[in-house]
Amino acid sequence: MLNEKFRNMSEEKKTIVRDLGFGGLMHIPPLRVHHQLLRELANNFKLGENRLKTGYDSFKIRQKIIGDALGINASGDLFPQKVNYKKLSEDDKEIFRRFQGKTLKSLTDEMMDIGVGNEHDRLMFKRIFILYIQMAFFLPTTINKISPVHLTPIFDMDTITERNWGGHVLSFIIKGITDYKKEKKKAIDGYLFALMIIYFHLSKNKDKKRVERPPKPWIANWSKEQLVERMRAEIEENMSDSSTFESETQEDSEDSPRKESSKKGKK
Repeated sequence: MLNEKFRNMSEEKKTIVRDLGFGGLMHIPPLRVHHQLLRELANNFKLGENRLKTGYDSFKIRQKIIGDALGINASGDLFPQKVNYKKLSEDDKEIFRRFQGKTLKSLTDEMMDIGVGNEHDRLMFKRIFILYIQMAFFLPTTINKISPVHLTPIFDMDTITERNWGGHVLSFIIKGITDYKKEKKKAIDGYLFALMIIYFHLSKNKDKKRVERPPKPWIANWSKEQLVERMRAEIEENMSDSSTFESETQEDSEDSPRKESSKKGKK
């Protein structure tokens, strides 16, 4: 789980993660999320409008809101949608081949094992982490292997912190929900965790004045206990099968997300 990986990282690696702009993700608690709750969010997300319509209100989901929720950059240029291998330099082609087809398990092991004692290893750790966070949290894939869409950010590491990660995650949310609604995929993945935090935060604080609202990132204002309480309330008020409340995991482990879904009705 994401929380466990951060907890077991060295302080040097945590500093690198913060410098990359992903320190906000360290606030995500170890949490099990009911699959039905995420499914309701997906069903109530209006594609084309990028709007979440709920019993509380209607929320426009913008890249800035995603950035505020997770503490990631939401301005600047978007990443390319895919990698054009033929246009890569020879060095970048070598990087492409190095990671092509890697599983989440092998990537996770490498991320935890690699040293960061020199500049070469630090750069490699950054690339591995960028791939890991996409595969494990932002956009898990059906086959649980690195996809070309995961590779696009790692070829321009000099500007990685200036890129629009909020827009990148929004594109993942739209793609994931589109595939789900077209029944191309039945699993509900970790990318919807961001949508859940946005929904919880905005519905709780929408009537507060700006100065009264909690600071960013929004996830830092929710403890595990508060999230569990809010999820339970949502399930009891709006959904029926509350007995299986803690049967779903919000984050991917190194095991296949699809294997988990067959066992538990994943996420």
